[in-house]
Amino acid sequence: MPILLMGFVLCFSACGGGRQRPKATTDTVTDDYGRTVVVPASPTRVVSLSPAVTEIMFALGVDDILVGRTDFCVFPPEASDIPSIGGISNLNIEMILSLHPDLVISGSMVGKKVTDQMDALGTPMVCVVEKPRFEALYDNITAIGRLVNREREADSLNELLRERVSQLSSFNTSLYTCYYVVGFGAGGNFTAGGNTFINDIIRMAGGRNIAEDVEGWSYSLEALVKEDPDYIIVRREDSAAFVGMKPYNRLKAVREGHVIGIESGILDLQVPRNIDAILYLRQRMSK
Repeated sequence: MPILLMGFVLCFSACGGGRQRPKATTDTVTDDYGRTVVVPASPTRVVSLSPAVTEIMFALGVDDILVGRTDFCVFPPEASDIPSIGGISNLNIEMILSLHPDLVISGSMVGKKVTDQMDALGTPMVCVVEKPRFEALYDNITAIGRLVNREREADSLNELLRERVSQLSSFNTSLYTCYYVVGFGAGGNFTAGGNTFINDIIRMAGGRNIAEDVEGWSYSLEALVKEDPDYIIVRREDSAAFVGMKPYNRLKAVREGHVIGIESGILDLQVPRNIDAILYLRQRMSK
C-alpha cells in the first residue's frame, strides 16, 4: 500500500471514520394488544404488573432492574423484596409513577383503559398476555427478553425448556379423564376449556380434559356429574372446601381419593414452571 494511502487509512480509523454507529437508545415494539410502543433499548427501572412477567424476569436474571410489582407477584420468594404497587384490578397509577419507571410491562389482567392512561402520561407500557397454547410460553419469554435487553438469555432459557419438554414426548397421553376446578359452588362452575394452555398441560401430563370441547371457562354442573372424571385437579387452597361440598363429594374422583391439589401459580400462569406442573400431574396420575 502506498505510504500516503496507508496514512489516510490510519488517520481515518484514528479519527473515528471507521467507527460503528452507537447503538440505538430506543426500540419500537408491537405488543399483544396491537399497540406500537417506543421503549428504551436497555431499561433500568421496570415495573411489572403481571405475576408471569415477574417470574420470567427472575428466570432471565434481570430482577435487579425490577423496581415495582403487584401483590400477586409472589414467586420466586425474593420477589417480595421488591416494592408492591398493590392489586391488579384497581391499579394505583400514582404509585406506579412514583417509582419512576422507564418501562412498565403488564399482562392479561390489565385492560386497555390503563394502557391508554399510561400512554397519555408518557410512560411506555407494553402488554405481554398469556395465550391459548402451551408453546406460546416460548414467545412470551422471547418478547420479555427483547424488552429487557436479554435476548441471548431468553434464547438459552427457551432451549432449556424445550429440552425438558422433549423428554416428555415418549410418554402416552390421554390415559385419564381430568377436570380442573377454577371455580365452584353457588357462584357457578368454571374450568379451563380446550382453548387454553392449561388444557395443553393436562394433555401433556397424560390426561384428557373433559372440558376440551368447551371454549372459555364456564362449565355446567350437570356435565361434570355426567362425565365423572377419573381425576379432579384443584388449587391446593380450595381442595378441602371442594371435597367437602355437595354434590362434588359424590364424584368418583373424590370418593376414590383422586383429587390432586396443586399450587395455582404453576398451572394458572404461563411460566417456565408449567413444565413442573406437567411432571407433578403425571406423577400423581400414575399412582
